[in-house]
Amino acid sequence: MNPHKGGIDIMQNEVNIQTTRRYDPGILRPVIAGRRGYYFLKRTADIALAGFLLIVLSPIMSLIAVAIYLYSPGPIFFSQERVGARRIRMGGRQYWRQETFRCHKFRTMKINADSSVHKDYVQALIQNDQKRMFEIQGEDTQVRKLLNDPRIIQPGKFLRKFSLDELPQLWNVLHGEMSMIGPRPAIPYEVEIYKSWHYRRLEAQPGITGLQQVKARCTTDFDAQVKFDIEYVDNQSLWLDAKIALLTPLAVLSGRGAG
Repeated sequence: MNPHKGGIDIMQNEVNIQTTRRYDPGILRPVIAGRRGYYFLKRTADIALAGFLLIVLSPIMSLIAVAIYLYSPGPIFFSQERVGARRIRMGGRQYWRQETFRCHKFRTMKINADSSVHKDYVQALIQNDQKRMFEIQGEDTQVRKLLNDPRIIQPGKFLRKFSLDELPQLWNVLHGEMSMIGPRPAIPYEVEIYKSWHYRRLEAQPGITGLQQVKARCTTDFDAQVKFDIEYVDNQSLWLDAKIALLTPLAVLSGRGAG
């Protein structure tokens, strides 16, 4: 079950409204020196772990696919443009080059769902406009995520709560677009309204899980979430990755901060 392969009723691609972007997709940011060995070992671990999990979890992923189709006939997967980073060498030095890629998930929303409400909520979240977030949510909540979204299909609520909708991202890891561990992959219309210091969270390959997910998981404001990502960017190591990997199942099973 590979979402990179096209087919009828398999993949739903998000249609984005073209906007004038404030960021340069090819922007270069220096890689912190002394991490060449770390990145090699991390990539090796990513390939091994993603491949292993795809094999072990394939029965569960098949059941999820059936459940989605039964409740909402149509594409099983959802593909959305995200902003990531790739290491390149130039002039004897390594840099992070900002680039976009297609991030895969199990479809948890109705087909052709309107994204305008989510865009409004993301803008309010980044600006920490609590009044606007309350207006969109319709309730006061500590979870910094769009809840009670009418676009979500019935199985989607369960899949999102336990992050099962993100399992197809294992294919993104194998393709080298993501890592098992790193900052959450950003949406382009989110990056367009970043504060200047928010861009530092893009100085690493995005991950399926990360420091922010195990420490806060949408229970803090956006600035605090970004600070967790920057903390990871500045302190990447195999030990930190192992610690995050061990904490991830506990964070997922708790359901804390999930939509």
